[in-house]
Amino acid sequence: MTKGEETRQFIIEKAAPIFNTKGIAATSMSDIMEATKLSKGSMYVHFENKNVLACAAVDHNMKVLSSKLETALREAKGAKEQLYAYIEFFSNPINPPVSGGCPLLNFGTEADDTNPAVKEKVNTAIKRGQQLLTSIIEKGIADNEFASDWNAAEFATALFAMLEGGHLMSRMSGNNDNMKTIEKTLKKIISEKLI
Repeated sequence: MTKGEETRQFIIEKAAPIFNTKGIAATSMSDIMEATKLSKGSMYVHFENKNVLACAAVDHNMKVLSSKLETALREAKGAKEQLYAYIEFFSNPINPPVSGGCPLLNFGTEADDTNPAVKEKVNTAIKRGQQLLTSIIEKGIADNEFASDWNAAEFATALFAMLEGGHLMSRMSGNNDNMKTIEKTLKKIISEKLI
């Protein structure tokens, strides 16, 4: 990495949790300058405007989330254990895997009507999440771990939506009680599909 690339990456890493916590609209370049201790001129050498930096921060947050999730799934053996690991990975919204909460929920809620570039990034990440869950279930069916009549894509959508909804509910209430109920319900559905 060149010095310029290192500085650019440093800015993204410092900006990512700020954007994820405060939101894109509420985050100012001054917030980023304070976190990085860089001048305005240095900031604009690497990012032509706040929106370009915000997009890079969204990508960074998604990459961090994805990397941590992949690690959690890698340790699970079999499709059932992978689904359980996926659920457990998202089961503590009060202490989330990415600083500031779920970037899909945070950026998606903010960007749905205001930022087409970020909206597309979030939508792509959602589709990837659903595809990952679908492929885990399909592999479980192929390996005779799950019943062959289970609609993998439908359950993947429901699981994904329930976890995101549970994240919102838990963050709003300040506790994980709702997510615990969702976790229990999802695991029950999965266990009923075991052969």
